Amino acid sequence: MIPSTTRLDCDGALNPQRIALVSARAAQNLDEDLAPLVAALGAAGAQARVENWDDNSVPWADYDLALLRSTWDYTMRLPEFLDWAQRTAQLTELLNPLTVLRWNIDKHYVAQLATQGVAVVPSEFVEPAESAQSAIKIFLARYADCAELVVKPCIGAGSRDVQRHSRSAGDAIIAHVQRLLDAGRSAMLQPYLERVDSQGETALIYFSGRFSHAVRKGPLLRPAGSATEALFAAEDISARAASAAELALAERVLSVMPFECPLYARIDLIRDADDRPCVLELEMAEPSLFFAHAPGSAQRFAAAILARPVVPLRR
Repeated sequence: MIPSTTRLDCDGALNPQRIALVSARAAQNLDEDLAPLVAALGAAGAQARVENWDDNSVPWADYDLALLRSTWDYTMRLPEFLDWAQRTAQLTELLNPLTVLRWNIDKHYVAQLATQGVAVVPSEFVEPAESAQSAIKIFLARYADCAELVVKPCIGAGSRDVQRHSRSAGDAIIAHVQRLLDAGRSAMLQPYLERVDSQGETALIYFSGRFSHAVRKGPLLRPAGSATEALFAAEDISARAASAAELALAERVLSVMPFECPLYARIDLIRDADDRPCVLELEMAEPSLFFAHAPGSAQRFAAAILARPVVPLRR
């Protein structure tokens, strides 16, 4: 049997797996997960190298795997990024794969989860052809008890273009949604769940469907605050033990996704007014995995990467 950290080359010789950790120029110095993952893969016998997704000189076919890690500028260059992902998937194994990537980058998946009986943050969507003013009026009537709401783009990352609004700030809400619609982007409206201010979010990280660790993400959106203009908003992260209810909800999410459990998934939960966990977002395209807050987690991820089914080399 061939060890999981090797591949047969065309001459039948054993070679270490060659893994591209795919990042972006603006993100490499910001991604705290890259260095420990390179080290963990190297210790396990693989050869890992950080590459930028839009670097046309990268020989993707020379890698056994292109692992999406911190391609954090993709939402600003989405057609270009998806074209790259499709081409690269024809040259080497892309993880998470295109099916997962395309499904996860559009937050309409929250509505799909709700139809499967998953507890989610209540969410309404406004499409580019619709009236921002009418949609907001309907939303505020439907959620009459919410003092604040969150407006975010359906395709976005790092809390860019995301703001928390008082329900009384009608002009600001309409202007925010209209900016998104004018740019051809769908908008997502959610009541602001106040428990996040005291409890934060719980992010549960899974590797190949197995729970690895959880972290607490502090409250991010400030009242009447402006959206971040950086690559991503700064976060307050600490270790957290996931509760039984949170773990049960995360397992439910994994069971209803329209594909097999991906190599990596981060499930972000917050609690509602009754203290029940509900899904805020799923991160399966380029999530931070917060290795620094969970000893051994980089090694667990490396093991999951190298234990995946062997695929033939493309030559």
